[in-house]
Formats: sequence, C-alpha cells, structure tokens
Amino acid sequence: MKFFIDTANLDQIKEAQDLGVLDGVTTNPSLMAKEGITGAENILNHYKKICEVVEGDVSAEVIATDFDGMVKEGEALAALHPQIVVKLPMIADGVKACKYFSDKGIKTNVTLVFSAGQALLAAKAGATYVSPFLGRLDDISTDGLNLVDEIRIIYDNYGFQTQILAASIRNTMHVINCAKIGADVMTGPLSSITGLLKHPLTDSGLAKFLEDYNKGN
Repeated sequence: MKFFIDTANLDQIKEAQDLGVLDGVTTNPSLMAKEGITGAENILNHYKKICEVVEGDVSAEVIATDFDGMVKEGEALAALHPQIVVKLPMIADGVKACKYFSDKGIKTNVTLVFSAGQALLAAKAGATYVSPFLGRLDDISTDGLNLVDEIRIIYDNYGFQTQILAASIRNTMHVINCAKIGADVMTGPLSSITGLLKHPLTDSGLAKFLEDYNKGN
C-alpha cells in the first residue's frame, strides 16, 4: 500500500518524507488556502516546491468544471513537473478530460468519487488513480469502506490498472481497514500516518528495557 499525505504544508510533507514511508502527496485549493497560498502563480510555484520534497506523484487539482478549461489547466499543471498528476472532478466533462489526458500519457486522479459506478467510469476512461472519499461517506452514515471493497472487486474482475486511492482518511483504523480490503493507496493527514507508530505496550516495553539497562550502569 502506498502512503500519500493530504496537505499543502511543506513541513508536514518533509516530516512524512523523513520517516521514509511517503510515496506521494495529494492537495487541493482548500488545503493551499489553509497554508495562506492563494493566487494562480503562487499555487503553481507551491506545487513545484512540493515536487522538490517528495519523490512520488503529486496530485494537482484543476479548478475548471468544463472540458476545455480542464484540458487547458491540466496541461499547464502537467508541464510543471513530471511528478504532477492532474486531479479531475467526477463529472461528465471530468471523465472526458480523463480520457484525453490518458491518451496523451498524462497521469490523472479522478476525485470526489462516491459510488462504484463512478469508479467504473473513471477506470474505463483510463484514470491512473480514483479517489473514493471514505470520511465524507462516514459523515452521512454510509460505509465508506464498503465502497472501497466494491471498487476492488470490480477492478479485479476486469483487470483495470486504475489504482484505488482511499481519500478523506480520518484515522489510523481507516488506514488499516483500507489495507485489509486492498486499497492501493491511502491519503490522509500526517496524524493518520504517524498514529500507526503508537501502541502503549511499545511505550511501556521500551521504558522497561531502558530501566533494566540503567540498573547495571
């Protein structure tokens, strides 16, 4: 399973990168704004900075909602750096744009996916990644993990190469459960990654080892 971090914060990206487990980054205009990064030029420059920190794919989202606009923005994003993945919304024009980019060999991430049918369309259009949003489904009392499971079954049935990128991850159990059912990638906040380190028995065991070692010194 690949670990992506969902942020525009360079310090957090560096921390995850230094841990040695980071495979990529996902971000969006809202996360950019959270870091005080606004304006087209500043956002584009920040994407390049992110690519300089992480070695893997970096999803960069288009703002346009029409085909021509998505193509124009997506081509500009893809030209920034070889690691850029063009992030497209799951709407009709987004699927069309996905097919356009996949035919040109440009990586894509179809986002805001909330049904297996949407994920099937994205795979048919050649998406590199499809992003089902677990947390947002959980927020409306719908099982987000079940969606990932359904997509896994469909993709395996037909040999689709599209990677399931479990998004809107909220906690460590989301990560574990996504790993159990075969999500290819997870993306979430830094806490969802570092939280996997924590266990009280690890802490108490280490404290005991150190205590015993220091008795002899």
